[in-house]
Amino acid sequence: MDNERSELRWGVEQRLEFIEFRLFWEGHVNRSDLMEQFGVSVNQASTDLNRYIGFAPDNMVYDKSARTYVRGPAFRSRFLEPDASRYLAQLRSVADGILDREDSWIADLPPFAFAPTPVRGVNPVTLRSVVGAIRRSEAVEVKYQSLSSPEPRWRWIAPHAIGFDGFRWHARAFCLTDEAFKDFLLSRILKIRGSRESEVPMADDRDWNTEVTLEIGPHPALSQTQARVIALDYGMREGKAKIKVRRALLYYALRRLGLDTDPGARKPQDQQIVLLNREVIHEDHG
Repeated sequence: MDNERSELRWGVEQRLEFIEFRLFWEGHVNRSDLMEQFGVSVNQASTDLNRYIGFAPDNMVYDKSARTYVRGPAFRSRFLEPDASRYLAQLRSVADGILDREDSWIADLPPFAFAPTPVRGVNPVTLRSVVGAIRRSEAVEVKYQSLSSPEPRWRWIAPHAIGFDGFRWHARAFCLTDEAFKDFLLSRILKIRGSRESEVPMADDRDWNTEVTLEIGPHPALSQTQARVIALDYGMREGKAKIKVRRALLYYALRRLGLDTDPGARKPQDQQIVLLNREVIHEDHG
């Protein structure tokens, strides 16, 4: 079957993935779903459904009373590994206005809400310039507003990557003014003027290229039952979970996980997790 799948055109395979997504999450799929989602004809939708049956005959059966295909009792994923993160990411994208409801693969969106995140004012032209500089290995002169100075300053930076700290987007770059690799918030780049070739390779950014593995476990002061719940929340095995992060993003990761302060500063029920290998924070990486 893998050989047959490899010969499928991308558009066809995407529609087969959609069929499987709907079967797994909604329990049913029909021709009109494909027609509305992809703008295909009745004949093409029928062909796609029949093609899917050819690959996975036990995955769906036709319900004459409902006039739709429903998930079969022997359903096994063939095109998409069921992924809760992907489903929830679609809900989040709809909530943030990134994805229109009609573009979501979820047919019947459940009621949902998210704690609001402040909109970060990243200028699309600024982002385009930074991404272009990364692709061409160039340095760009930016007018940057940092909190360490009252007025914005012009400086040359050589960006090599984009980073996200959970709330804000950064350009990871070598600052030619400070002669160091630093994070520059994209929203604080006010203007860009001029570019030139950069001779600073990405490989020189030790913190970006070094990975740190954080080992977290339930707070030791939690009860056995509470600790089991926290272990489930974080997908822990044998009382701990491992999280890999670039050392350049370590500060942000610790802050997001609430591990940037002494675990004794908060109640165990609020802290919930502790860092089991705190020594990684202080490891020499120079």
